[in-house]
This record gives sequence, structure tokens and C-alpha cells, in this order.
Amino acid sequence: MRLDKLLSALGAASRSGCRDLIRSGRVKINGVPAGSGADRVPSGAEVTLDGQALDTRLTRHVMLNKPAGVLTAREDTRQKTVMDLLPPVYASLECMPVGRLDKDTTGLLILTTDGELAHRLISPQRHVDKVYEAKVEGTLTGEDQAAFAAGVVLSDFTAMPAALQIMGPGLARVTVQEGKYHQVKRMFGARGKPVISLRRLSFGPIELDETLLPGQYRELTEEEAAALYAAAGMTHA
Repeated sequence: MRLDKLLSALGAASRSGCRDLIRSGRVKINGVPAGSGADRVPSGAEVTLDGQALDTRLTRHVMLNKPAGVLTAREDTRQKTVMDLLPPVYASLECMPVGRLDKDTTGLLILTTDGELAHRLISPQRHVDKVYEAKVEGTLTGEDQAAFAAGVVLSDFTAMPAALQIMGPGLARVTVQEGKYHQVKRMFGARGKPVISLRRLSFGPIELDETLLPGQYRELTEEEAAALYAAAGMTHA
């Protein structure tokens, strides 16, 4: 990849600003001052800016413990989004949320720069499980479990069969394989059990890292990324 394009993708500056950085001698490739923005960056080369090594990976996969009150969106002119919780480099690399969590829903949110991976993971045809912890009004019963297993009928569609595990009178874990707008809340609402709080615990093979406080993030490990690609029917490079 051209050096100026790489630096711009990493958010170092605009394309023209990156060329200025290079001309001023502030950028080196494997310890050698870069000649121009057209210089090619070999795979595995060390690129430094003002003596600091840059993380030149263009593909990133992130686990975020989403807090309440934040939109699952790449940008919004009026409200805080999940991208505002991450360093600017992720926006520069066009990292995107995989699916969405409602504004007041918390827990595991995966973000990736791989659009095809994101598309496959949220496709109902892939049957990727999403597990939520729900606190609801009222007492859950075996009838609720049977209704979830059969597929809850909503006003505009019938939800795919889901597993409902009752953890207490108003506490449950629910596993779904689709993620339509407010779906889990609507499923409980259709059973007369309004949701008080909803938290996602896992997405496919990825479980929320409980050491992450709300609003904190970390990148997926190589093993986690490989498992995620496998769940999407893809090969992890």
C-alpha cells in the first residue's frame, strides 16, 4: 500500500497532510526516512511517526461493553455513539458495529472493519446465537418458555424459535438467532412481561469479557477472531 494512503487510513492526517509529514522527514519505514507518499510499505514493515511505531493493521475486531444511553451507530450529530467510546483510529479505519443494541440495552457489542464478516454474522440464515440477560416485570412461566420455543407472534412478523431459560421469577436468559428492531423486548412484551433491563452476554462464540467495565473495550484475540470467522463461514486470514 502507498505510504500516504496508509497513514491517512490510520488517521494520522488527511492525505495531503500525510504527504507534508513525509516531506518533513517525520515518517520512517524500517528506520529509513520515507521519500514520498508514493513509497510502498512492505508487509510487516515498521512505520514510525516522530519516532513512535504505528500500529499499521487495517483489519480490527473489537469487543465493547456497551453502556446504556449510547447509540449503536457510526455517527450521529446529536447523540453520543459507540464510536465515541473508541480511539479515533477505529473510525478512520471505518470500523462498524455488528448489528445493533438499543440505546438502553447494555453488554457485548462487536465492531469490525470487515464488512462481509459483519453482514454474515447478522444474517438469520447463519443461525448465529445471541444470548441476552433480561429482567422483566412479572413472573416467567413454562408457558412463556413454550411460546418462545414456538416463535412469538408479533404484529409485523413471527419471531424465529428462541430458547428461554428462567433464572428467577423475573430474570431470564434468552437465546435468539435474529436481531430485528427491539425484538427481544417485543417478545417479552407480547407475553405481558415488559423488559426492565436487557444485557447481551454473548454473540456466537464470543462471550463478554466481564473484566471490561461499561464503556471499556479491547480487541479480540486471534483465537476469538478465528472463531468469529468460523461462525460466519469464512476463513480468518
